[in-house]
Amino acid sequence: MSVSVHPSITELDIYLFDLRGYLLLKGALDEAEVDALNAVLDALPALLPGQWHGNVHAHRYGTSDGLNLQQIYEAGESFERLIDHPSWFEHVKFFVGGEGTFDWHHGPLFIDENFANFREPGGGIGLHSGGDTGTKRNQFRYLNGRFQCGQINILIALTDIGPGDGGTMIVPCSHKSNFAHPHAGLAREAVDGIEAATEIYMHKGDAILFTDTLSHGSARRVNPGVRRIVVYRYGPSWGNFRHGYEPSPELLERLTPQRRQIVQPQKRIER
Repeated sequence: MSVSVHPSITELDIYLFDLRGYLLLKGALDEAEVDALNAVLDALPALLPGQWHGNVHAHRYGTSDGLNLQQIYEAGESFERLIDHPSWFEHVKFFVGGEGTFDWHHGPLFIDENFANFREPGGGIGLHSGGDTGTKRNQFRYLNGRFQCGQINILIALTDIGPGDGGTMIVPCSHKSNFAHPHAGLAREAVDGIEAATEIYMHKGDAILFTDTLSHGSARRVNPGVRRIVVYRYGPSWGNFRHGYEPSPELLERLTPQRRQIVQPQKRIER
């Protein structure tokens, strides 16, 4: 391997990520950090899709995937800390890659989407992505001794996620697949029962790091209550926001220099 490896990244991490397309980071957040995040979410008013609370926007992808609170790093310091959290930051930098190349011209990373998701009974999300699609934005790539991945996701559990809770489901190794899953059409709203798909059970505070190229979705939630997760999507610093959001001046003002560079790596040129 021709690039330096941070001490927090083990040889097994590299092997398993390359092989499976994901890592399960047990205890990525401690109990106090999870409680602080949940307290912020508890204090937010109930929002309908399309409504705003400050600089946080309520949004849905479809009809059954649950409610997303987009730009959740605008909700306060507890979410700001996730931008460069030490439990995953060095891993994300390493797998997105680009150190010493033009990709780092504006810094190592950019977050193109970040949100909290609430999923109630009956909700789920269908199987999507996969190596067969060839999508440039989320491509998996290892070339010349370095990873060069287009998008690395961090998915954090804020509630325990076990059987019946609508956990994330992935098809291991599908980031290298040349063919679409032949049963993908049966998994438009949830991935339950699809052969080779694995449901990831998590304790609150655990996180999944995965390349977005991996075929993934979720099981349908059948238990009472609400599943809470947070997702931060990282890519190279030259990327752009997926949904056209921009960080608020208030957020940029209070962020540390490193976090500000990740949130807004390219500075506007004034005339």
